[in-house]
Amino acid sequence: MADATKYIPIVSDPKSFFSIPKTRKTLTFAYAFTFAFVAFTVFLAFCPSPNTSSPFFTNIFSSTASSTSSTTAYKSQLSSIFSFLFNTTTSSSSSSSSSDSTHATTTSRSTNTTFQSPPTTQKPFKATPFQNHTQTTPSISKIPTNQTEKPRDRVVNKEPSSASNHTQLSGTSYEDKALNKSNHSSNGVASLPKVSGGSPRENLSSPVKGEGVVHGNYTASLVKKQKDGNKETDSGMEDEKIEALVKCDFFDGEWIKDDSYPLYEPGSCNLIDEQFSCIQNGRPDKDYQKYKWKPKGCSLPRLDGHRMLEMLRGKRLIFVGDSLNRNMWESLICILRNSVEDKSKVYEANGRVRFKGEASYSFIFKDYNFSAELFVSPFLVQEWQVQVKNGTKKETLRLDLVGKSSVQYKNADIIIFNTGHWWTHDKTSKGKDYYQEGSHVYNELNVLEAFRRAITTWSRWIDANIDSSKSMIFFRGYSASHFSGGQWNSGGQCDSEIVPIKNEKYLKEYPPKMRVLEKVLKYMKTKVTYLNVTKMTDFRKDGHPSIYRKQNLSAEERKSPLSFQDCSHWCLPGVPDAWNEILYAELLLRQYQNKHLKNRT
Repeated sequence: MADATKYIPIVSDPKSFFSIPKTRKTLTFAYAFTFAFVAFTVFLAFCPSPNTSSPFFTNIFSSTASSTSSTTAYKSQLSSIFSFLFNTTTSSSSSSSSSDSTHATTTSRSTNTTFQSPPTTQKPFKATPFQNHTQTTPSISKIPTNQTEKPRDRVVNKEPSSASNHTQLSGTSYEDKALNKSNHSSNGVASLPKVSGGSPRENLSSPVKGEGVVHGNYTASLVKKQKDGNKETDSGMEDEKIEALVKCDFFDGEWIKDDSYPLYEPGSCNLIDEQFSCIQNGRPDKDYQKYKWKPKGCSLPRLDGHRMLEMLRGKRLIFVGDSLNRNMWESLICILRNSVEDKSKVYEANGRVRFKGEASYSFIFKDYNFSAELFVSPFLVQEWQVQVKNGTKKETLRLDLVGKSSVQYKNADIIIFNTGHWWTHDKTSKGKDYYQEGSHVYNELNVLEAFRRAITTWSRWIDANIDSSKSMIFFRGYSASHFSGGQWNSGGQCDSEIVPIKNEKYLKEYPPKMRVLEKVLKYMKTKVTYLNVTKMTDFRKDGHPSIYRKQNLSAEERKSPLSFQDCSHWCLPGVPDAWNEILYAELLLRQYQNKHLKNRT
C-alpha cells in the first residue's frame, strides 16, 4: 500500500500528470517575483541612483539626504522600506513631516540666536541661565553644539540690539558665557531691577513683555564685565611694559631717527629763552629735532603730557642747579603746556617772560594745582664774599654751606639737582684763593677735592632735611659739551655739526667729577636717583645752539661770529626733551611700585 502511494504520480493519467506542474509553476513564479521585487527594493535602498528625483524616491529616501550620522540613515532607510512593503503610507508621511519639521527648527536656530522659543515637546537647555524661571515664558534657544560655522544672520530684525552687539564682541553665545561663569545664577538674573515702560527692543525682539528687559539688563551686565575685563587686560599689558623698565638701564642706548618727534612744534612755545630758540634764530637744518633716545634693554614710553600732569597734580616739582637745569626746566614746561587746552592758565608766578638774572622762577599750571620751579644754584653750595686787608671783597665758594634757597624747596614733592659746568671755569679749575670752609680760605685746593667736599655737604643736607617717604630726589649728571678748537671763551666751535656721533669709540672719557658724585651717592641714607645723561649727550654734537644762540649780535660778535658759539647748552626742542622722557619713565615706575606696595599691604 505504501509502495502504491509512493508511486501515485507516475501511474496517473495524462491529465493529472500535467495539472501538478501547472500549480507548482504558479507558486514558483509568485515566490520568484516577490523575491526579485524585495531584492530590487533593497538594492535601490542601499545603492540609490544619484538621479532619484521623483517624489516616490524622495519620500522613501529623504531621511538619507538630510541625515548626518550613519546610524540615523540606516534606521530611516529600513523604516521607509517597511513602510512601503506593508503599505503604511500614512505613517511614512507623518515621519517625513516630522523630519522636515525638525530640519526646519534646526535651520531656524542657526539663523537667529537672539530670541528663539523652543518647541513645546523639547526640554529647555539646562545650562542656560534663563531656564529656572518659574513663569512659562519663552527663553533663548541654545545654538546646536555641533555647529561649526557662524550663522550669516544672527538677528532677524534690523535694529542692532545689545545682545547682537555682545555676540559680535565676545564671539560666543550667552549660554556659553553662562557655562564659563559658575558664580552667575538664575536667581541673580531674576532679581535684576525691572524697567517700567515698553521699549522698541521689547516689541521687536521679545515675544513676551518684560522678557526683553531682563535680557537687555543681562546683556548690559555682560558688556560691562567685558569692558572691565578689557580695562584689566590693558592695565595688565601696561604693567608688563612698566615691569620691563624696572631692570632697564635707561642711559645705555643710542639715538634713533623718529619722524614723530619733536614732542612739540618749534615756535609753538613762546616761553623758551632766545638762547635755546635755534630755529627762530635762523638755524636752517631741522633733523636734530627728529631723534629719540632708545635704551638697549627697553623702549622708553613716549611722554604723555596729559598723564604726566595728572601724576603731578597738586605737587611741586623743583629744579635746582645751573643753566643746564634751566634748559631741562624750560623743555618740561613747553611739553606740559602743549598738553593744556587753555594756555592762559599756564603762567610764571611773577609774570616774568625771560628767565635769566633772577634767583628763582615758578610756573603755575592752574588747572592742576601744580608748579614747576627753578632755583638757580650752579654749585649747589653758597657763593660767598670775604673782606681782604685793603677793605675790598673777594669772591669765594663755601664748600661747607648749601645754597641759601634750600629752605624754600626742602618740602617739595620732586627735586632735580645738577651741577658740573661751572666747575670747569678758570677760577674753579685753578682753585687758588677761592675755596672756603668756615673762615678758612684755601690758598690752593684741587678742583676734584673741592667738588667732593661740596657734594658731601649737599648730601648731608639732603639726609638731614629731606623726608624720602614724601619727596623724590634726582641728580642729573654732567651734560657733555662739544667745543672744537677751543673752549666756550676761547673760540671753540660746533656750528658745522649736523648729525650725531654714531660710533662709541669717539665719545669722551667719563668725567672724574661724576665718579666722585657716584661714590658720594652710594653712601647716602636718602634714596637719590641718578640721571646719568653724560653718555647719551656725548653722542649729540649736533644739538647745540652754536652760532644760532641769539638773533641780535653785538658789534664784537658781528666781527667774528664764529668765535662766539654755544656748544654747551641745547636747542629746544631737542636733547633735554629726552631727559624729561626719562624723568617721565621714572615717575611711572614709582607710581607702579607704590600701587603694588599698597595692594600688598
